Amino acid sequence: MKKAAIVILNYNGREVLPVFLPSVMEHSGFDCWVVDNSSTDDSLAFLKTDFPEVQLILLHSNFGFAGGYNWGLEELKEKYEYFILLNSDVEVTPGWDESLISWLGQNPDYSALQPKILSWQDRSFFDYAGAGGGYLDALGYPYCRGRILETVEQDHGQYDNPVEVDWASGACMAVRAADFFEQEGFDAHFFAHMEEIDLCWRLRRTGRKIGYLGSVTVFHQGGATLARTNPNKLYLNIRNNLSMIYKNVSGFRFFGIIVAKGVLEMAVGLGYLARGKKDFTLAMMRGYRDFIARIRTIKKSSKKPEMEKSTSGPIRFIVWNYLFLRKRVFSKL
Repeated sequence: MKKAAIVILNYNGREVLPVFLPSVMEHSGFDCWVVDNSSTDDSLAFLKTDFPEVQLILLHSNFGFAGGYNWGLEELKEKYEYFILLNSDVEVTPGWDESLISWLGQNPDYSALQPKILSWQDRSFFDYAGAGGGYLDALGYPYCRGRILETVEQDHGQYDNPVEVDWASGACMAVRAADFFEQEGFDAHFFAHMEEIDLCWRLRRTGRKIGYLGSVTVFHQGGATLARTNPNKLYLNIRNNLSMIYKNVSGFRFFGIIVAKGVLEMAVGLGYLARGKKDFTLAMMRGYRDFIARIRTIKKSSKKPEMEKSTSGPIRFIVWNYLFLRKRVFSKL
């Protein structure tokens, strides 16, 4: 069995692959695989011609981020001890992959690890998706060192220290293959968005840890599949966040969370309507509707009840701190 593989999920990535894949091939020491979600552009032809050393796994349909990785990694199950899941729009730096895998090897109680993720467009700022390591508040809202809700910080080295976090970003995440498959991978019903947070929560409920290594930096473009301003992204985030919380907390506690979230998100939906953004309000409503429609099919976690607590971070209610206490930088929480 080999040590590790870098696995990139591709769907119609012809525009981003020529920009970002060269850095991966230049700065990486492990095998590189591309799992293709049945692309309809010429990205596969490009890979075969320009990067023949990249190994391909071809799927017969677009299974999204969650299902695509599940099916793709299943093909590699007996070949590697670790996987590094990497978005197709991420630029890496020298030694990035070996540093992540070496750290996991030295810390056997950790299942997954992410590097510092900075913005590719403006390298002095953190990236929205993962930044300096992710946390959840008591209502299951994600936030990061370096990014709280819509506020993104400049990087001044303030989050370079390695720390335990609640979740590692799927934009760049090293994970032990055995732990990934013990959890049956991502929840394929999520399709995309928050599947890595759900996986990390399930891992933590077994007593495993999730880490952040700030001495390794990558640069993420973001929005290659769905921009943050796309109503469908909001729909997936709402639906999957509710599903994730339902899976990982008890029924009584979930009821309290759903009531609190319902009030907050109703106010947000009304705000969208007031600003003429009806599509966003409808997206939120669809998120709740579709969560309720499939609630009986959601598999709840049965691991360690004491680990159903969502967060190890400093804040219980991030929205309250952000909107009312005006605490919008992680160091002020």
